[in-house]
Amino acid sequence: MLPPSKRTARSGRIRGFTLLELLVVVAIIGLLAGYVGPKYFGQLGKAEVKAARAQIDGLDKALDQYRLDVGRYPTTDQGLGALIVKPAGVSRWAGPYLKKDVPADPWGKPYIYKSPGEHGDYDLLSLGRDGRLGGTGEDADITNW
Repeated sequence: MLPPSKRTARSGRIRGFTLLELLVVVAIIGLLAGYVGPKYFGQLGKAEVKAARAQIDGLDKALDQYRLDVGRYPTTDQGLGALIVKPAGVSRWAGPYLKKDVPADPWGKPYIYKSPGEHGDYDLLSLGRDGRLGGTGEDADITNW
């Protein structure tokens, strides 16, 4: 049996929540979501940048192994596909140098590869979230130099 505080005196029925009580609960849930939501989605952007850096590091290692075997880095025309499929005219290729296909960056765009590069033997970069050169924060380019 329910305690008397949960019953109305006249009808003996169980009383429910009032509209005011429900509005207070909804307001509290909204405040919590407003506080937690931006923090969660801010971390998501940082994770994408870290994933791009990790992928570039993995591609750097595969490109270095390619150079050790072939004697040079793939040309710009051969691109990163040379890590998966033997390019024509390359005799000492011992690949594939990646376990899977060349990944797209975390924003779904292909990595840009240039050899010879302006900053080293080759340049490897992702244009970041905005897909344009330059930018700051999550829109900044992620590079191997």
